Amino acid sequence: MKILLAAPRGFCAGVNMAVKSLDLALKHFGAPVYVFHEIVHNQYVVRSFESKGAIFVNHLEEIPAKSTVLFSAHGVSPAIRKLAQQRELLAIDATCPLVTKVHLEAIKFAKDHYTIILIGHQGHDEVIGTMGEAPEAIVLVESTQEVDRLEYQPGTKLAYLTQTTLSVDDANRIIERLKTKFPWIVGPPKEDICYATQNRQEAVRSIAPDATKVIVLGSQNSSNSQRLRELAQEQGRRAYLVDGPEDLSLEWFEPSDVVLVTAGASAPEEVIAKTLDWLQSHFQADLELREVRKEEVHFPLPRTLRMLD
Repeated sequence: MKILLAAPRGFCAGVNMAVKSLDLALKHFGAPVYVFHEIVHNQYVVRSFESKGAIFVNHLEEIPAKSTVLFSAHGVSPAIRKLAQQRELLAIDATCPLVTKVHLEAIKFAKDHYTIILIGHQGHDEVIGTMGEAPEAIVLVESTQEVDRLEYQPGTKLAYLTQTTLSVDDANRIIERLKTKFPWIVGPPKEDICYATQNRQEAVRSIAPDATKVIVLGSQNSSNSQRLRELAQEQGRRAYLVDGPEDLSLEWFEPSDVVLVTAGASAPEEVIAKTLDWLQSHFQADLELREVRKEEVHFPLPRTLRMLD
């Protein structure tokens, strides 16, 4: 067997910042530190932090007054921030700056009286947070078919934004349909899909033709990981999205396989290493690194934590 290890893969700058923020908060404030929603969409990371004393909640009412709460990388709505103030919570905002960018664009377009078409996945934490910035002005679409059902008169002020973790190809198809149906629609000054999502998709698109099977490390609720699996399948490759080697089956592989291994932006490197060990121990696999692009992006810690680092 041969393993093609994709680069870039795994943690992006936003996830790194969020994970480091929660680590620091636990060390400085002590357990428990409450986290509103999963810090990132990865079960390995969530379970690891739970063992250190983090408590993940879906409602701020679950948090005792005056406790410490960390907002996840996916961002939150203004209503959540206001409720945190009312409950006198010490709020640490670990929202990815690229998600904050989309929030600020939504606010600006709404103030200028635009109707905003948000391209994203219903129920995703990031989408909920973005729509909360201007709920009366934002319409969510998930497909070109939903675009076809939209009706706006010429001259209606229309703008589009996208969730940061979408498939680039899917988002572009929806954007093109919007531009065809509403030629006057405007978009953000710079595209919203984040650099890490694009880079990981580019790596799969580039390397998958040389592979027979693809392993994507990431959790089922990770949007960007799901897109990597779908992209590999679109390339005609059998692809598996797994949390780690414990989810793999020997029956999936042949000794002659060339296996592309990649990871979504919230999958830690140690899980990737364990997966490589599993393949090498069972199939005496040779490892080849395939670096498609270098990443050197870093985001600062939330202001509350910078003085503690």
